[in-house]
Amino acid sequence: MTDLTERYELLKGKVEKRWAEFVELMRFIETETEYLTAPASTKFHLCKEGGLLEHSVNVAENMLKIKAALAPDISDESCVIVALLHDLGKAGMPKNPLYIKNPPDSKWKQPYYWNNDLVYLSVPIRSLYLIAPRFPLTEEEAQAIVYHDGQYVEDNRSVAMHEERLTLLLQYADTWSCMVVEK
Repeated sequence: MTDLTERYELLKGKVEKRWAEFVELMRFIETETEYLTAPASTKFHLCKEGGLLEHSVNVAENMLKIKAALAPDISDESCVIVALLHDLGKAGMPKNPLYIKNPPDSKWKQPYYWNNDLVYLSVPIRSLYLIAPRFPLTEEEAQAIVYHDGQYVEDNRSVAMHEERLTLLLQYADTWSCMVVEK
């Protein structure tokens, strides 16, 4: 196992109460989508094969550290679930990735481009779309996934001042991972 794979498996092992449903969801994600190989972005942080998995693991690890200091009463399970799944929408749909690699001789400077054959859904909404039929999220977990980009996304203003603590932890961990760890 690689270091990243070991870190990922260790995090998945923190899901205990909803283990059976989680295992089934992750089996679907890992075998039917590009979750394990997709980049984290088309041209920014971890824009490389496997970048999405690396980013998700980074966010989960950072979220657990922040949670330990600020909100130790929040379950590790919820933190791991939302952190690993917050950007699941970047994997696209089963057998149809969201990000497609540009050929080396492409006139476009960015390594990946957005798959226009998919119906447009924001990444968080596509994440929920993939998760909801297969796994029982709490309301707090759903909010955290949908609003994890915080005020960087104009649509998120509707939740301003109504964020649950889990949402704030995910926002902090995601931002820290993108802006500090993955630079």
